Amino acid sequence: MPALPLRLTAAALLLCCAVAAADNTKPAAQSAAGDGRNPPMSAASAHAAAGENQAAAVAQQPAPAAAAEALAAAENASDPPAAQAEAARWRDAGQLVLVTTPDWNADHGKLRTFLRKDGRWKAEGRAVNVSIGRAGSAWGLGLHDRHAGPRKREGDGRSPAGVFRLGTAFGYAGTLRTALPYAAMQATHYCVDVTSSPLYNRIVDTRDVGEAAVQGSTEPMRRDIHADGDVRYKAGFVIEHNSAGLAGGGSCIFAHLWRKPGEATSGCTAMDEAAMQRLLRWLDPKQMPVFVLLPQAEYAKLAAGWQLPPAAD
Repeated sequence: MPALPLRLTAAALLLCCAVAAADNTKPAAQSAAGDGRNPPMSAASAHAAAGENQAAAVAQQPAPAAAAEALAAAENASDPPAAQAEAARWRDAGQLVLVTTPDWNADHGKLRTFLRKDGRWKAEGRAVNVSIGRAGSAWGLGLHDRHAGPRKREGDGRSPAGVFRLGTAFGYAGTLRTALPYAAMQATHYCVDVTSSPLYNRIVDTRDVGEAAVQGSTEPMRRDIHADGDVRYKAGFVIEHNSAGLAGGGSCIFAHLWRKPGEATSGCTAMDEAAMQRLLRWLDPKQMPVFVLLPQAEYAKLAAGWQLPPAAD
């Protein structure tokens, strides 16, 4: 049997986020995907005012501070038609898992769940604390278009921001209480985070692909066996970032358990076990759920155009 396909159900085991950033059981060169081997990329823009009549027009122009604020607001404003075109790609979603963070560099946030009823999003359950990449977040490769801001790269320690489908659930047990397609992990399962590998960003079984195929990979899916009882992959699900497997675009992005409260990850979203179990029981693949992660400022700009719930505190 070949390597597990990128879309093993709704889009199965795409590689999970390299586990927690603070993994002291491995040397730096072998840390999980997102160890800060490459710096995050940021988008920047420069502007200059020019014109023969500039001096004469100064009196009619707003104060420099106000002009700068106006320019920044115009730059950051989302194009409504473009945002609505993006939203059409997840129009079929009936469930929403939403994570908002304080800013691009924050390693923590709040997770909320919503159910779409009569065309409107209704909050379900309570907000829970989650941790994300130790370096914060950056735009990932999902259902959304390219936006200004930092870009997710392999090894940058950032969680992918944007809108993503959910893939297969996974865990250590033979079964898990969830309606999502479920894959029980064995000691032979690995998520390939080696950018040069043809299996990059895929979960594979060495019984099928051979030991050589996972050479250099730092993502064993049974961390309890390979990493001194690590519970992080005991239960979780795939977040379908970089489903095309673009080399260096980031791999192994999951929602999974945290090892200790608030511990940042290498690019995944982590939470306590009770919150994960509730989430897995609630998710229904028939509802075509999506996962959205955004800093609060980005969410405030995009929520209306993307037809998402109003921003919460």
